[in-house]
Amino acid sequence: MDKKRAYNEGCAAAHALDLIGERWALLVVRELLLGPKRFTDLKAGLPHVSPNVLAQRLRDLEAIGVVRHTKLPPPAASQVYALTPWGTQLEPVIMALGRWGARSPDMPFGAPTSTASLIIALRTMFDPEAALGIEVSLELRLGEETFEVCVSGGRLEIIRGSASHPDVVMEGDTETLKALAFGGMLLAEAVQMGALTVTGDKVSAQRFFKFFRLPEPIALAASA
Repeated sequence: MDKKRAYNEGCAAAHALDLIGERWALLVVRELLLGPKRFTDLKAGLPHVSPNVLAQRLRDLEAIGVVRHTKLPPPAASQVYALTPWGTQLEPVIMALGRWGARSPDMPFGAPTSTASLIIALRTMFDPEAALGIEVSLELRLGEETFEVCVSGGRLEIIRGSASHPDVVMEGDTETLKALAFGGMLLAEAVQMGALTVTGDKVSAQRFFKFFRLPEPIALAASA
């Protein structure tokens, strides 16, 4: 934390911004919410940040106890970055910011989205009422990443890894999944275009994308 740029207020919110308010800091946290990542994976998820700035943000976040640098056990044995338990407590903060930002009339929904950003968006925009009484297990394959998705009791759980006995497996890219969940794209359209492969219960696949709802955009006051 740069003491010269600190707010120097006895306010916890101001202190939180002192800690994580630098550009890219919260997005680094977002990318790590799904589990540890290598530097190259973080850079891939944040293509507009320079390697030097990313390295500095990681050092800053490690210094304040939000991120830790560790090594995966063999056979991977890769150097990775992971959130500390305190760092993971930022997930509801990021989700709340997502709900708030989605209401902006200027929200650039068509801009590229990282895989981590999409998964966090699904968690954020999940509508429990739409899923009441429905139980379904899915496997999402997005590029090199695979996620197990479980909808049960009006709750959504998404974790890294393969599902043991999924009702349906869907394979596609992040932008297609985003369009299906939030952009009104139809499942049949995505399949016909070759942007999505569906194996298993197609009814469950169609139903899944109805579980997500964006908040209503704010109504801007008319200028006088």
